[in-house]
Amino acid sequence: MSLLAKIWVWTSVVLTAVSGIAGWLLQRQALETTFRSVEEEAKASFQAYESLWRMRAESLRSVSAIISSMPHVRAAFGTRDHATIRDTTSEIWTRVSDDLQETSFFLVTDPEGNTIASLDVQTAQAPRLYWPVVRSVRSRFPDQVSGFSIRDGELFQIVLTPVYVDSTSGPALINVLLTGYSVNHLLAQRFKEATGGSDFVFLSDGKIFASTLNDRATGVLAARITAAESAATLSDGVSQYVPLVRDLIDLEGDPVGKLAIFRSFDSAREQVTHLRRMLVLLWLAALAAGLGLMYLVARRIVQPVKELDRAAAEVARQNYEYRVQPSSQDELGRLASTFNTMCGSLQSARAELIRQERISTIGRMASSIVHDLRNPLAAIYGGAEVMVDTDLTRDQMGRVAGNIYRASRRIQELLQDLVNVAHGHGGEKEVCRLAEIVEAAIDASRAPADSRSVRLLANVAEGIEVNAARARLERVFLNLIDNAIEAMPSGGEVHIRARIEEGYVRVEVEDTGPGLSEEIRGQLFQPFATHGKKTGLGLGLALSRQTVLDHGGDIWAASEQSRGAKFCLRFPLAEPNETPPDGLHATTFKTPPIT
Repeated sequence: MSLLAKIWVWTSVVLTAVSGIAGWLLQRQALETTFRSVEEEAKASFQAYESLWRMRAESLRSVSAIISSMPHVRAAFGTRDHATIRDTTSEIWTRVSDDLQETSFFLVTDPEGNTIASLDVQTAQAPRLYWPVVRSVRSRFPDQVSGFSIRDGELFQIVLTPVYVDSTSGPALINVLLTGYSVNHLLAQRFKEATGGSDFVFLSDGKIFASTLNDRATGVLAARITAAESAATLSDGVSQYVPLVRDLIDLEGDPVGKLAIFRSFDSAREQVTHLRRMLVLLWLAALAAGLGLMYLVARRIVQPVKELDRAAAEVARQNYEYRVQPSSQDELGRLASTFNTMCGSLQSARAELIRQERISTIGRMASSIVHDLRNPLAAIYGGAEVMVDTDLTRDQMGRVAGNIYRASRRIQELLQDLVNVAHGHGGEKEVCRLAEIVEAAIDASRAPADSRSVRLLANVAEGIEVNAARARLERVFLNLIDNAIEAMPSGGEVHIRARIEEGYVRVEVEDTGPGLSEEIRGQLFQPFATHGKKTGLGLGLALSRQTVLDHGGDIWAASEQSRGAKFCLRFPLAEPNETPPDGLHATTFKTPPIT
């Protein structure tokens, strides 16, 4: 995944998460606000109900007080004649509001609570016989007394106004004006309309006197109110409500029932649903806009990084001339300038390194060539010195001349190898017996081996054949043998063994010298690497490795320090055979030590 994609994906995830959390918090806040609003509406409904209730009660008190204070009304009440009382108070009753006339009733009782007269159109629906509540609250007279009362399965709000007349013993209670109205469904509906849609339920001990809800909802909610459930919200299974419950107080100051005001969540839920829908749409729009904006911002941020990445790739390809154009003055712009400065420094350092490497290479090449030419030149010099200073027989002269010829040939072949490597020529290949190549290399190394008491031992089956450039492969073994001889100035042995392995021949050249140190193992096959006479490693091993690779093989060092040097070579067979054919035998070449 690209850096731009990572930045955009992670930014998108974070933005989505933050937006989702913000939306959830906003929705939660909206729900809490809605709940508080509904709760406040329920409280406001109760306050409106109390105002209406108080206004109706005050109206009844005022009418009762006015009627009871008139002298001629008192005189008419004293007669206890219904017609006289009606005629006397009818004029005053007509001045009462139409609403009060339609819903209220007006009674005159004696001090014991027996009804003696009525003055309203609703009298036929009002209890007329006996009101025991008059007697029970008589101790609170001459004050007006108001409250709720249950009579014959109905709930009433009534106001009791005592009527006194003067007597020789002081004011005497002659009658009681009882005014009030029935709490029914019509009255509850008026309260609902006056409070903006709140539902009212009047109940006592599970009995419903009035309700604006349907029968099912009324029954469920009334049961929960009766069970004294104090939850913040109540549900009837369909709708959810915020309840507000208050006691209904009778004329003696005791609770006689309950008023439950319910504010439905339906309208609020519709508002919340609409709000949630709008929030989702706004969230999606904001998220899409945010993702698009973040993509553009991320792309703008990543663009300089991509330029730096492209520049780093060019530098990795050793193109130190590549430069980055700074696009700003911020950290990325300064990084681009620093990168350009670094490229300039690398370019200068590389030019200086190439110059120094060329000088060093020339020196190492000269040292390596001198090292690789030393042995054949020594053979030529020694042979020539013997021929000049010694009288030799014809046979001895021929032997010395042969040595000089072979040494000269080695020098010529070494120089030809340098030319071949320089021009990429590998030489002509032919099918050769590996034993003959090894034997030729051993013969060429007999003189230096004899001079250092080194025995050369070979065990190579004569039937092993390889497709090779004979002279080049011979120089590989000759170089390995010469290096082994030089590493053993006090004498030792060099073993050359060959065996067939799955279509290949493996050759091991092992000596009994000091072995290879850790510091030179990594540089064994580097061109022009030499560590002096003790190791004897120079241009020869580099050329040997190239020769082996040209023949489709490989060469590596498999020795341990202080246990002698061991080089392994692997070549493909000219005609692959798992085992040598019958009749093949191993040929052993030995050079006896000089005593």
